[in-house]
Amino acid sequence: MSGRRIRCSWCGVQLTVPPRAQNIQCAVCKAVTQVQQHDRLLGQAQSSLHDATNKLKGFLNTVSSNINSMVAAVNSYPMQASSYGSYAQPARPISSLMPFSAKGKKRAVLCAVSYYGQRHRLKGTVNDVRCMKYFLVERMGFPNDSILLLSEEEPNPSLIPTKYNIRKALHWLVQGCQSGDSLVFHYSGHGSQQRDLNGDEIDGYDEMLLPVDHQIEGTILDDEINATIVKPLPSGAKLHAIIDACHSGTVLDLPFLCRMNSEGYYVWEDHGFLSSTYKGTSGGLAISFSACDDHQVSVDTMALSGNAVTGAMTYSFIQAAQKEPGLTYGRLLNSMSQIIRDAKAGTHLNGPISALLRKVLGTELSQVPQLSSSAKFDIYSKPLSL
Repeated sequence: MSGRRIRCSWCGVQLTVPPRAQNIQCAVCKAVTQVQQHDRLLGQAQSSLHDATNKLKGFLNTVSSNINSMVAAVNSYPMQASSYGSYAQPARPISSLMPFSAKGKKRAVLCAVSYYGQRHRLKGTVNDVRCMKYFLVERMGFPNDSILLLSEEEPNPSLIPTKYNIRKALHWLVQGCQSGDSLVFHYSGHGSQQRDLNGDEIDGYDEMLLPVDHQIEGTILDDEINATIVKPLPSGAKLHAIIDACHSGTVLDLPFLCRMNSEGYYVWEDHGFLSSTYKGTSGGLAISFSACDDHQVSVDTMALSGNAVTGAMTYSFIQAAQKEPGLTYGRLLNSMSQIIRDAKAGTHLNGPISALLRKVLGTELSQVPQLSSSAKFDIYSKPLSL
């Protein structure tokens, strides 16, 4: 008989409880939840909810009676017509999806998934997002309090990169987005593929991100990512995604993919013609840098001082952007590819990723950075602007 499911008392992840178990440890945050106490608290909550419901019904009946009396009194009072006409009441503000509200014209979600205690653990993801945060704050002018960082090392349970929390973070990123806003989504973790079921993928596969609890809660598909952070983007707003994961070439499901050869010549491929659903924005511009093509895998590597594991794509992006401020998207792609080729060949480079040249975890660097966009443009005339 399969066990029932309860939520972790600390981080909220759903846990499957074996029969007759009294305690269970969460694989994500390692907290121990007492099953009997959980049942007792659930019963108390249900009883309290029942009492509160009865009180609320009585309160609403009283309020309804008072409102009816007020309406009758207002209708009987002689009033002059307003010369300004009627107007729609503004929508009431929704509650914040995260512990703090979005601030400023620049904001970012940085997500590191390390999969602690799991078979396919990654070692460099936290280094990736910490370095990306430093780059955005110190080099690109992002306010520190407008950057949301999710990792398994965060003490706040709502900042652990579970499927639920990543979804909340993506909604927070675009919440209230306006013209002139600049958004960044950086993800360092595992990516994968599955058979496309709605016929909108050229290669027949959907791409997806793997949250820390994907074995229980499932993955986040490219279709959902597109609908959440691409489609709502208004005119004048821009989104840059930096996805350091396997099979990530079209993980934002953007309509156009830039194909560049080793000489720097490029063409735009139309990836949106198969879809019956519009995959573009609401007037804004969305651009995604991916670690590799949909059929490729990415790697962790040694970087910085030679003893910090990082994603090769993350560091090639930061290195290229820092080395040549104001470079175009085409120049950035060329520089990133050159950095990875030099690392593969063992050529010496100066700068923070010089250790790439010495050691690559015994894995050949065959990945090629990819660029996709919601609209075609001349990549050699448009400068990078985060």
